[in-house]
Amino acid sequence: MTYENLDAKLVNALLGDGRASLRSLAEELDVSVTTVSNHLSDLEDEGVIEGYTPRVDYDAAGYDVTAVIQLQVEGNALPDVTDTLRDHRQMTSVYEVTGDYDVIAIGKFEDTDGMNDQIKELLTDPDIKASNTSVVLNAVSENEQFELEVDEEA
Repeated sequence: MTYENLDAKLVNALLGDGRASLRSLAEELDVSVTTVSNHLSDLEDEGVIEGYTPRVDYDAAGYDVTAVIQLQVEGNALPDVTDTLRDHRQMTSVYEVTGDYDVIAIGKFEDTDGMNDQIKELLTDPDIKASNTSVVLNAVSENEQFELEVDEEA
């Protein structure tokens, strides 16, 4: 048995069922439980797999307002602003970007009043030079992951 592509196949199997047992993964991939366990440990140690967590439908949990927040930040304050955003529990993504804005953050809020209050609080930071906030009308695709490529000829 060759282990070519085993790591990618293991990741793809977990994307299909993140709660799969080592035994079921071993059966699916036609390898031993020990092999799956060792490869899984390696993938975790290398940071390829960062953890196992449920996929939350925030709309169903009452956070049905999504905002895309773009910020222009004083250059030397960028790490402080991104740290503040990252530590904010309702910011699901924070990116440093190129272009007219320096930061893009995606936040989930219970209602527009809560969103407005939190954005106003954020904008009191004197290091934020400008902002633009868009409210998402319809999430066509969100938090999607994709399977890794597997070279079937290997």
